[in-house]
Amino acid sequence: MRGDTRDYRDIFLGDVPMMDARAPIEFRKGAFPCAVNLPLMTDSERQKVGTCYTQQGEAAAVALGHRLVSGRVKAERLAAWADFARAHPDGYLYCFRGGLRSQIVQTWLREEAGIAYPRVVGGYKALRGFLLDTLDRALAECRFTVLGGMTGTGKTDVLLQLEQGLDLEGHARHRGSSFGKRVVGQPAQIDFENGLAIDILKKRHAGHAHFVVEDEGQAIGGCSLPVGLHQGMQRYPLVWLEDSFENRVQRILRDYVVNLCAEFIDAHGEAQGWALFAQRLRQSLDKIQKRLGGLRHQQLAAVMDAALAEQARSGDVQGHRAWIEALLTGYYDPMYRHQRESKADRIVFAGDAAAVLAYLRRAAGS
Repeated sequence: MRGDTRDYRDIFLGDVPMMDARAPIEFRKGAFPCAVNLPLMTDSERQKVGTCYTQQGEAAAVALGHRLVSGRVKAERLAAWADFARAHPDGYLYCFRGGLRSQIVQTWLREEAGIAYPRVVGGYKALRGFLLDTLDRALAECRFTVLGGMTGTGKTDVLLQLEQGLDLEGHARHRGSSFGKRVVGQPAQIDFENGLAIDILKKRHAGHAHFVVEDEGQAIGGCSLPVGLHQGMQRYPLVWLEDSFENRVQRILRDYVVNLCAEFIDAHGEAQGWALFAQRLRQSLDKIQKRLGGLRHQQLAAVMDAALAEQARSGDVQGHRAWIEALLTGYYDPMYRHQRESKADRIVFAGDAAAVLAYLRRAAGS
């Protein structure tokens, strides 16, 4: 039998499958990319056992847990654990602290299914602590460069071509602006942080010690940047990406209209997907209504509605260019020009995508 492990680094570097024996509510608050929730107890069962522990002590709580998870319920859960163990012979199981719950699952697997399956010593708490330490160590030991630029210059496109790029928006599943909400929901805050930490861990293991991140606010949709990273981004060197107005409009049209519409249709089918896409676009414009002002918002909403109607009728998306151009010239560009001026002393390089890529790759080796 493989022994229980404390090698958290190896688990995350190897994308090792893990069985999470915590209750579903604990799993939803935060887990790990390669973990599957196969709980020892449901949320209600856990609550009952916790109340019993508080009122009557550990022995009574353990006895209640065994009564709640017995008979057919126990057999069904044991079968699910056994299926996971057989499908993932290289995996591990864990609970919150690596204690009683995971030990019970481990014992039942061994005694009743004949499967010796190792657990993570310290459980979720130790794994989570390792990832938080990974983030802190990277912020203390590595160099960071911020990639900025006007809306639509393709900062994410550039970032994804860099081996040392950290795609914060990708981890947050959000493009960062009022129009940035994706078809799939955002991860829990803890899951966002865990995914970022694992990304950093793997890149550091590959030899990278200089990372590039896109210029972001404190929050990307509903996900908040780690405090230390956000604070550092206010002083890190800044590289400014430039592109033509026409290219920027075309890129926004691609990402926020063509691709977003396709994502909704893939997820929900033609009719419902289209309706949800149109609703999302209108909601995104409504989010900045106060900053646009009532009249300008009303005008842009009318242009957007006309573009959506034409797209629905003929598939032609070119009508969307009008509201995109108006938002850039009247809203986003003035805001980003002000930001560029306020950060001018931190800009170490500016250029188009090819020049910026070349500069950042040289910088990574220096």
